Amino acid sequence: MDKYSFLNAAHTAYFADLYDQYLNNPDSVEPSWRAFFQGYDFGSESYGMEGEIIEGVSAQIPEQVQKEFQVVKLIDGYRTRGHLFTKTNPVRARRKYAPTLEIENFGLSQNDLDTVFSAGDILGIGAQTLREIRDHLEAIYCNSIGVEYMYIRKPEEIKWIQDKLNINDNQPKFSSEEKKYILKKLNEAVSFESFLHTKYVGQKRFSLEGGESLIPGLDALIEKAAEYDVKEFVMGMAHRGRLSTLTNIFGKSAKDIFSEFDGKDYEQEVFDGDVKYHLGWTSDRITNTGKKINLNIAPNPSHLETVGAVVEGIARAKQDGKYTDNPSQVLPIIVHGDAAIAGQGLVYELVQMAQLDGYKTNGTIHIVVNNQIGFTTNYLDARSSTYCTDVGKVTLSPVLHVNADDAEAVVHAMSFALHFRMKFKRDVFIDLLGYRKYGHNEGDEPRFTQPKLYKAIAKHKNPRDIYAEKLIAEGVIDSKYVSQLEKDYKDALEEKLVDSRKIEKTEITPFMQSEWVDYNTVEEDKMMKAIDTKYPKERLSKITDVISNLPKDKKFIRKIERLIQSRKAMFDENRLDWAMAEHLAYGTLLEEGFDVRISGQDVERGTFSHRHAVVKVEDSEEEILLLNQISDKQGQFYIYNSLLSEYGVVGFDYGYAMAKPKTLTIWEAQFGDFSNGAQIMLDQYISAAEDKWKLQNGLVMLLPHGYEGQGAEHSSARMERYLQLCAKDNMFVVDCTTPANMYHLLRKQMKADFRKPLIVFTPKSLLRHPLVVSSVDEFANGSFQMLIDDKKAKADKIKTLVFVTGKFYYDLLDEQEKLGREDVALVRIEQLFPLPIEAIKTVLSKYKNANDIVWAQEEPRNMGAYSHMLMHLEEAKTFRAVTRRPYGAPAAGSSVRSKIRHQEVIDFVFDITKNNQR
Repeated sequence: MDKYSFLNAAHTAYFADLYDQYLNNPDSVEPSWRAFFQGYDFGSESYGMEGEIIEGVSAQIPEQVQKEFQVVKLIDGYRTRGHLFTKTNPVRARRKYAPTLEIENFGLSQNDLDTVFSAGDILGIGAQTLREIRDHLEAIYCNSIGVEYMYIRKPEEIKWIQDKLNINDNQPKFSSEEKKYILKKLNEAVSFESFLHTKYVGQKRFSLEGGESLIPGLDALIEKAAEYDVKEFVMGMAHRGRLSTLTNIFGKSAKDIFSEFDGKDYEQEVFDGDVKYHLGWTSDRITNTGKKINLNIAPNPSHLETVGAVVEGIARAKQDGKYTDNPSQVLPIIVHGDAAIAGQGLVYELVQMAQLDGYKTNGTIHIVVNNQIGFTTNYLDARSSTYCTDVGKVTLSPVLHVNADDAEAVVHAMSFALHFRMKFKRDVFIDLLGYRKYGHNEGDEPRFTQPKLYKAIAKHKNPRDIYAEKLIAEGVIDSKYVSQLEKDYKDALEEKLVDSRKIEKTEITPFMQSEWVDYNTVEEDKMMKAIDTKYPKERLSKITDVISNLPKDKKFIRKIERLIQSRKAMFDENRLDWAMAEHLAYGTLLEEGFDVRISGQDVERGTFSHRHAVVKVEDSEEEILLLNQISDKQGQFYIYNSLLSEYGVVGFDYGYAMAKPKTLTIWEAQFGDFSNGAQIMLDQYISAAEDKWKLQNGLVMLLPHGYEGQGAEHSSARMERYLQLCAKDNMFVVDCTTPANMYHLLRKQMKADFRKPLIVFTPKSLLRHPLVVSSVDEFANGSFQMLIDDKKAKADKIKTLVFVTGKFYYDLLDEQEKLGREDVALVRIEQLFPLPIEAIKTVLSKYKNANDIVWAQEEPRNMGAYSHMLMHLEEAKTFRAVTRRPYGAPAAGSSVRSKIRHQEVIDFVFDITKNNQR
C-alpha cells in the first residue's frame, strides 16, 4: 500500500486531467503516471459481476483513491457515451446500447451513492455525493442534448467544451421575455405551415412540421452572432422548411411566396424561373439589439447537398473581399437533411475542405433537420453509421444531438455551436431530431411505408403547443396567450394573401444583387461583340521582368531557375508560349485591379508542368508568387492546389465567382474528362442558373483536351456534353489554338460588363509545340478571334475547305505541309458557342471554288463538336464529316491502335477515298 500512498494527497481533479490526457495520448503523460494508469486500466478490466477486484495492480491502490478513480471513470463514461442514452427522440424509441451507464458497470454500488467524492470538482460542483454527481451527469449528457466531443485531440478544445457544458448543467436559463420570444418564433413556424396547408391544399411545400424549432434556433443563432460582430450570413438548405425560413428568418414577404404558390407567370420574358422552394434571397435585417446584418440564402436545385459547396465558396469570396482582417465576420450555415448528409458524398468533400488554405471559411455551422427518414426509406436502411452526422468526426468537429420538441434546448445548442465556431474557427454540427408530419411532400401518403411511425406522429403535439404548456405551467403565459399569437400572425398572412392576388405576375428578385450593380444581363448578340483587350507593350514588358526574376538571396532548383528566366527570353525573342499567355493575362488583370483565383488539382505547377505560378525555395519550401509582386496597387493573385475533388471544388469556385464578379475565378481539371465528377454542378448551376434564378457567373473552367495516345481517360474533355448544354446565351465554349487568343480570351472575361461561364478546352502537347507561339504585338494590339482563317491559303486555288477546332488543326497542318497541298484551306473555329455563324458564312463565300467542305475532328463521330455543328449551323448538314467512327469509349487504350485511327482520320481529310477507319 505504501508505494501508492502519495495518491491520497493528490487532488482528484489533477489526476483526472492527467487521466484524460493519458486516454487521448498516452505518450504525452510522464512515464511513472503512464505506468500507473496502465496498471489501473489492467486492474479495472478484471472486475467481477459484483464489482469486486479479482486480481491486478488495482488491488494495491488505496480504496479511497480506487473509488475516486471509479467515479472519474464514470464521469468519463458519460462524456464519451452519454449521447447514446439521451431523451432526444420525440417519436421513436431509442436503440438499445450496452454496456449502459449504470454505476455498477464502473465498479460502484448503490452503497456508494451517499459517499462524498472530490471527483465532483471535475464537473465544477466541488466535492459531492455520488448521487449528486450522477444527477449532474444525467442533466449534462442525457437530457434533451447529447454531445459528442471526446474524440477531439486538442485538450484546450475539450476543456472549453466541458467548461461550457458544466454551466447550468448544460441546461438553458432564459428570462420570461426570452421564453416569450422563442414561443413567438415557434408560433410563426407552426402557423405559417398550417396557413399554407389550408390555403393551398395538396400543393408541394415540403413543410417544416415536426422540426419547427429550427426557426427559433436559427433566429437565436443569427441574433447572437451579430453580438460577435458577424456582418454577413450565407446559408444553404434544401427544400424542407425553406419557405418558412425565407419568410420568418430572412424577411421575404409572404405576399411574394403566395404569388409563387398561385403559379403566376414571370415579369421577365427571358427567364424560366424555378419552383418556389428552390429560390434564393438576399436581405438586410436589423437585429433585436439594433445591429444591421446581411442575410443570404443561396438558390438550390433538387440535387441534395449541392448548394453546400456553393455556400462555402460564396462565404470565402466575401471573406477575401471585404473581411480579410476578420474572416469570421462572414458565417456560413448549411441546413442538411438526415438522409442527405449521410448519403451524399459531397458532404465528405466539404468536410475535407473545411481546414484547407484554399477553401476554409473559419468554421461552418451545420444543422441537420432530422426527419429520421428519407423519401420513404427508414434511417436503418439509409446509413451504416450510428448517426447521420458521423461524417463530422472526420475533422473532429463536435456534434450536438437535440430533441426538436424542446425549443429551449434547440436555442441553447445553437448558442453553444456559435460560441465554439467563433472561438476555434472550426465546423460544428447540430442534429435536430424531429419528424416529418406528412409524407415527403404534402401529396404523399407516408403510411404506405411507415404505418407504425405515422400512427405515433398523428397523436404527437407540435413543438409550439408542447412549449406553451410548459410556459403555462411555469406561469410565464396564460392559456389565451398562444391563441392570440396565432390569430394575429394568421390575420397578417391573410392580408398579404389578399394583396398578392391583386398582382398579375411574379417578379423574382436576383440573389446578391448588390454585388452585381455594375453588370448587365445580356443576350447572344451582345456576347458576340468585340471587347477591347489591348494592353501596352511596355507594360507587358514590365510584367515579364517581374515574373522572370526570382529573389537573388534564396536558393532554387537549377531547372526552375532556367525555366523562370526563359520567360524574359521568350518576350525578347517575340515568341510567347501558352504559359506566358496565362501569366500575362493574369498579370495585366492584376495590374488593372482585378483579383485572380485559380484552384484545382496541381494547378500551382500545372499538371503538365507548364505554369509554375508558385515556385518553392529549395531548402525551406517557402512559396514565391511572382504575380503578387507586380505593383503596390495591384489585385491579389490566389492559387491553390485542391484536394482530390471535382464536385466539391467546382461548386466552391462557382460560389466564389458568384460573390466576386471582379475576380477571374478559374477551376482547372487535371485532365478534362475529370470534370464529369462535377456533372451535377454543370447541369444544375453552370448551364442553367441564369435561366432559373437570374444568376450571372463568370467561372472559367480549363479542361485539358487532345488525342495523344494516352487512353480513354486522358484524351477527351467530353466537349459534346458542354455543347449539348449550350442554349441561347447561357455560356461561352472555346477551343483556342494560339497563346494570343488564350490571352485575349481571359482578359475579355473580365473586361466585359457581363458575366457568363467560360468553358475552355486547353492543350496538353501544344503547351510546348514549336508552332504554338504568338508575337508580343499580337498580345499588345490583338483581340480575341472567334474564327481564324487560313492566312496562307489563296482562295481561288482552294478545292477542299476544312473547318477544324483545337489541337487537331496542328496535326492537319503538319500533314498538309508534308503533302504540299496548296488546294486545302484549314480554318479554325475557336469559339464553339455562341457559334460565329456569320464569320463561317463569310469564309464559305470566300472559298467559292471549294467543292469539298469538310468538318474534321479527332474525336469519334458521337463525340466532339460534330452534332453541335449540325444543330447550330444549317450549312453543316452538307459538310463531309471526317471523324473516328462512333465508339463507347473516347479513345483506344493501345497507343499503337490510337495512332493508326488518328492517322486514318487525317488521311481521310486529304483523300476522300481513304474512309476505312477502324
